[in-house]
Amino acid sequence: MVLLQTLSVNGKRLNQSIDDLAQIGQLENGGICRLAFSSEDLQGRELVRRWMVEAGLSTCVDTAGNLIGRRPGRTNAPAIATGSHIDTVPCGGKFDGNLGVLAGIEVARTLQENNVVLEHPFEVIVFADEEDTMVGGRAIAGTASLNAADYHRKDGRPIDECVNAAGGNWEQLALSRRTRDDICAFVELHVEQGSVLETAQKQIGVVQGIVGMQRYQIHITGRPNHAGTTPMDQRQDALVAAAQVVLVVNRLGKRPPAQQVATVGALQVWPNADNIVPGQVQCSIDVRDLNQYVINDLIDDLKEELRLIAQNTDTKIEIVPQLNVAPSPAADHIQAVIAEVCDSFGLSHLPMPSRAGHDALEMGRFTDMGMIFVPSEGGFSHSEVEYTTPEECVNGANVLLETVLRLDRHYR
Repeated sequence: MVLLQTLSVNGKRLNQSIDDLAQIGQLENGGICRLAFSSEDLQGRELVRRWMVEAGLSTCVDTAGNLIGRRPGRTNAPAIATGSHIDTVPCGGKFDGNLGVLAGIEVARTLQENNVVLEHPFEVIVFADEEDTMVGGRAIAGTASLNAADYHRKDGRPIDECVNAAGGNWEQLALSRRTRDDICAFVELHVEQGSVLETAQKQIGVVQGIVGMQRYQIHITGRPNHAGTTPMDQRQDALVAAAQVVLVVNRLGKRPPAQQVATVGALQVWPNADNIVPGQVQCSIDVRDLNQYVINDLIDDLKEELRLIAQNTDTKIEIVPQLNVAPSPAADHIQAVIAEVCDSFGLSHLPMPSRAGHDALEMGRFTDMGMIFVPSEGGFSHSEVEYTTPEECVNGANVLLETVLRLDRHYR
């Protein structure tokens, strides 16, 4: 049965909130710099906290520095939660992360103004440091290391000092962990950060899950020698081997029928001189897919290809693991609810993976998770030109609102 929309967010207010938050940390080029735990981030968090209180949410900061707003339900059942982050990259935009937080607050405002009390408590979470360590989401999921020395923030600040400055308590970080008894469902609204929706001319992305990710460093050792006096058939050229590695990674990333992606994104050459045959190369490999078996098969095939390249180029090739993040699938019933909501609103939609990481990835480790994407114009994100139209922001917020309402009935 198709349920008709009974509530809708105040779109003008939502978009004004996005603009107001964007004033904090704004750069001359129009971008936003609100690095996690910076004075700008703390100022933004305080503004968001005030908006939470005005929306009828009680607020607290957990031991990991996550800002949480909570609206009681009729029962003490596990909460239905939403949220995202407001910290940015050094020159980011005003939609990445921010839309999910502010749409969550707009949902709370709408519930308050219409005197709607859900069966479940409703939470809006501002996750700490999504753009760097993801300590906030990992602490909630119980996957965070409790050893501060394991964290290497890009700005060099110790993670324990940062968390404490945001109102957390590093010594009690483990207390931030939540379970299914605390949160029965988490739904994150986010801009796509790519061009799939725009290319397909769809209004909403129904996220199937967040891809797993494996990264490796490839060390290729040949023999440096004079570029003029060394015959071609006597060379152990590490860069020639590296070129073949790049092509193999690209070919493996394109093979059907899976939707995996594979990238060589960094390359270093030694001695890196015009007249010397390269003796060493180091490059990176990044592989992502929703299916862990696809990733494993690709890496197995890559290792065999590397063996053959080393043999044919008379070089030594070593593959060194750097990062291994398991996929986080979205719950089937949450995907179905989001699609049903889109149909009832007359919004076109597309099932799709998220190939970027989000806080929802960690939430999916312990509870039912879903994500809603709205288009990013030109596919740009983490940039001052990042843009999602006001109408698309409102579409996403209304889908989030109705999804929360339907999930409240689903989990009874």
